[in-house]
Amino acid sequence: MASDMFTKEDRSRFKWPVIAEQTISASASRVWDAISAPGNLERCHPFCSRNPVKVWPGSESRDVVEYLSGRSLERRFCHWIDGVGYDLDIGTGRGGTSHVSWRIAPIDDQSCTLRITVYPHLLQKLPAVVRWFPHFLRIRPMLAKYLQSVVMGFEWYVIRGEVVPRNQFGPHPWFSGID
Repeated sequence: MASDMFTKEDRSRFKWPVIAEQTISASASRVWDAISAPGNLERCHPFCSRNPVKVWPGSESRDVVEYLSGRSLERRFCHWIDGVGYDLDIGTGRGGTSHVSWRIAPIDDQSCTLRITVYPHLLQKLPAVVRWFPHFLRIRPMLAKYLQSVVMGFEWYVIRGEVVPRNQFGPHPWFSGID
């Protein structure tokens, strides 16, 4: 799988990435078409209500993810590798940003993997010994559940050609808007 494009400095600042990966029975080019289309999250993301695009495509891309919960985050792309993936920063614009890497790796002509790696900004300013417990007990499991739903949403869309139903793989307390 192609490595992500984060610098050594990024890796040293952001500890303990969270990764979700899904094998998809479709060519890498079909999956690329899905992840690189403007506004793709409206069709493929189970917790996205809207995905307005500011600039598209390429490494200067900008869009907003409006979640079912009412929360909005801006995505600012920093690397774009046609046919392979992209890297971006995501945040509210008022605080820290998390680094996210999306990658497609072909398995053969008719299947590939889609991997999302997130380097979360939450708690990064705290000493590692202090943030370890909340990260591994709460943040990591919740973020992993979220990311797994996202990669399964892309698989749903690519395989079925249908918009993924909202909360299709179960609600998420951070993003669903369901109490």
